[in-house]
Amino acid sequence: MNFDELIRKRCSTRKFQNKELAKDILEKILEAGNVAPTARNMQPQKIYVIQSEEGISKIDQVTRCRYGSPVGLLVCADKTACWQMNGYGSYEMDATIVATHMMLEATNLGVDSLWVRWFDTDKTKEVFALDENIEPICFLFLGYRASDCPESPGHHKRKDLSQIVSYI
Repeated sequence: MNFDELIRKRCSTRKFQNKELAKDILEKILEAGNVAPTARNMQPQKIYVIQSEEGISKIDQVTRCRYGSPVGLLVCADKTACWQMNGYGSYEMDATIVATHMMLEATNLGVDSLWVRWFDTDKTKEVFALDENIEPICFLFLGYRASDCPESPGHHKRKDLSQIVSYI
């Protein structure tokens, strides 16, 4: 599939099959995140792969948005290991770009995903025993769409370019 097809095919899955993700597929997804661009290539991202019963239980303590996914990636960033200028640190943007690369590679490999920011940051830090400098940015849930998973109602709704683009 070409890139245009890929970006249009990717969608948020809110009901996953109870089916394991092959290790080689997961590694390819993680590698896609590893080659993502970050400010000054400082790579502040830290990714926790969560697939054990204990880990899944921890996810379920901090968000109700797992939707049965067998694998959760907790995408974090080290706030002290990012590019900084004028009081701005790029860690959140960098980690989000990493998550996007992984989401697109998942789609490319036939794996469905869901990007989630709906969780309590402090509770997530506590439950996963994250160091003070590690900031949770998002969960990226991976797996295979259940056959009865409805399509997201807003997926195909997009503003016209004239509403979001200005030429200066």
